[in-house]
Amino acid sequence: MSDEVMELIASQVKVCTKCVLHYSRKNAVPGSGPSHTEFMFIGEGPGFHENEKGLPFVGPAGKFLDELLEKGGLARNTVFITNVVKCRPPENRDPLPEELLACNDYLDRQIAAINPLVIVTLGRFSMAKFMPYAKISEVHGKAQWINGRLIVPMYHPAAALHQPKWRPTLMDDFSRLPAWIEKAHKNKPAGSKVIETPPEKKPDEDEPEQLSLF
Repeated sequence: MSDEVMELIASQVKVCTKCVLHYSRKNAVPGSGPSHTEFMFIGEGPGFHENEKGLPFVGPAGKFLDELLEKGGLARNTVFITNVVKCRPPENRDPLPEELLACNDYLDRQIAAINPLVIVTLGRFSMAKFMPYAKISEVHGKAQWINGRLIVPMYHPAAALHQPKWRPTLMDDFSRLPAWIEKAHKNKPAGSKVIETPPEKKPDEDEPEQLSLF
């Protein structure tokens, strides 16, 4: 049933006219990956390469994401990947509040259809959907149970492409994913709670400066 629901959502995203982003898009990007998976990755928005191909994370940031997934003990074909906005913002600017709102129903329906145990957010806009008052510099690489799902906020992979000093931070954070996944399987709570950071976690670094993430 989830396959049919996901196909319906994708078909609606591709013809969506709810916000101004549809005027400049070449291809909407509903997301890709299996409908039956425990793992969902949510980025911020399509970039140039994604707009060309209609698929998420297929440019340089996507290649780095593949490397990060491997570091976390996962493969791309085992996770579902999407964004908080499904069409490319012009010049890769930040998504506007009305654009996030326009796409929110699609994302909520995707989450409901897949019903993932673990959601990894990539960048501050996707993090804000679940942790609206958090600073990514303070919570990256940590995890929290929210509405029965383990939410793990991470920096966007493109941050390391623009500022190489963030590459080790991302690699280190993703290396903790297997520990978080193990905890998720063993300790899924009835409600929401913060759970202990895996051992040997390095102190948080300063937040990278705001820049285009695509």
